[in-house]
Amino acid sequence: MQCPWCGQDNDKVIDTRPIDGGKATRRRRSCLACGRRYYTFERPEESARLRVIKKDGSRVPYDRQKIIEGLQKACYKRPVGDEEIRAVVDAVEEDIEAQFDRAVPSTFIGDAVARRLKDVDKIAYVRFASVYRQFQDVGELIDEAKKIESTTGGEETALPSLFGDDAKEPK
Repeated sequence: MQCPWCGQDNDKVIDTRPIDGGKATRRRRSCLACGRRYYTFERPEESARLRVIKKDGSRVPYDRQKIIEGLQKACYKRPVGDEEIRAVVDAVEEDIEAQFDRAVPSTFIGDAVARRLKDVDKIAYVRFASVYRQFQDVGELIDEAKKIESTTGGEETALPSLFGDDAKEPK
């Protein structure tokens, strides 16, 4: 393995641990040239065989990283940690594995991510839904936000006012 710091491929494995419920392996390595430590992650290539059927009918290889990046954008500046994001992706992958063998529709993935994200963070869910569902105007976004607010019953998890607590709406 090539060191990300100095580029040498002379290292030793210090520690190996299973992650994601044994589906992957994390290795802690130490570069023998510069002495710095870093982690590597190993996953089986089985998911590479899985194809995603896009809305236009084209098929592309499944890419876990795309889901993670989409969730990171939706959760930007929200109290959602990397572990929670990985848990959402793991749950979505379990849903995919339970229902599909070789090809999965992109709509299934998007719906599964949205369903899981709704339980993690309501604001991040609305952000994700606004991109995934391709809202055409602000009204659609507001309708989705109202649905979320009505399901929480106006509790403390309700969406904040667009104008702040003490601001008045423009006339």
